[in-house]
Amino acid sequence: MALLDIQQRIAAAEVKANRAAGAVKLIAVSKVQPDARVADVLQQGHRLFGENRVQEAAGKWPDFRSDFTDVQVHLIGPLQTNKVNQALELFEAIHTLDREKLAKKLADAVQKRGNCPDLFIQVNTGEEPQKAGVLPAEVDNFVKTCRETYDLPIAGLMVIPPVDEEPSLHFALLAKMAARNGLSDLSMGMSSDFERAIALGATHVRVGSAIFGERVAGVNL
Repeated sequence: MALLDIQQRIAAAEVKANRAAGAVKLIAVSKVQPDARVADVLQQGHRLFGENRVQEAAGKWPDFRSDFTDVQVHLIGPLQTNKVNQALELFEAIHTLDREKLAKKLADAVQKRGNCPDLFIQVNTGEEPQKAGVLPAEVDNFVKTCRETYDLPIAGLMVIPPVDEEPSLHFALLAKMAARNGLSDLSMGMSSDFERAIALGATHVRVGSAIFGERVAGVNL
């Protein structure tokens, strides 16, 4: 089974990196996957999933939660400010806090709700103009602003390395930024590189196609 294989590889990577067993959480990235595949992974006992879009999650997870009450869903895609309230209803964690306008909107909504999901700041370590995320030089100030100005409990940092660069360089950079800001959680590593991310301190890895298989366009599975 694909899920079991990934779980075993994570466990082996933890041992190799002298990490505690269970130190790394597997986020099964269920975006654009047919419900039948998601249900199969749920039935295998997995309970942590990742979605890219608020709208897609809203159409999928309320029904699944009625049958699997202990499931957790994390937002790993960009969050528009007009979707903040809906996101707070749907997700246990948001991995893509990337600008002050969003921090303010989250702070206002969280104050009204009285509770807050885990928040990760997305860092654009490759300084790619087409990609979201706080630039490395601005991370420390942004963490401080989120904490002191908006009273947001920042759990950690998230990165999506450039596709044409060695990801370990970006994982190591993220780990250094997290350490100097007293952040314990690192959301980094995907299907092709999660073992390297674990070696460099990842606490959350995001794996989609290696668990679910490639999305088959136009096929109702």
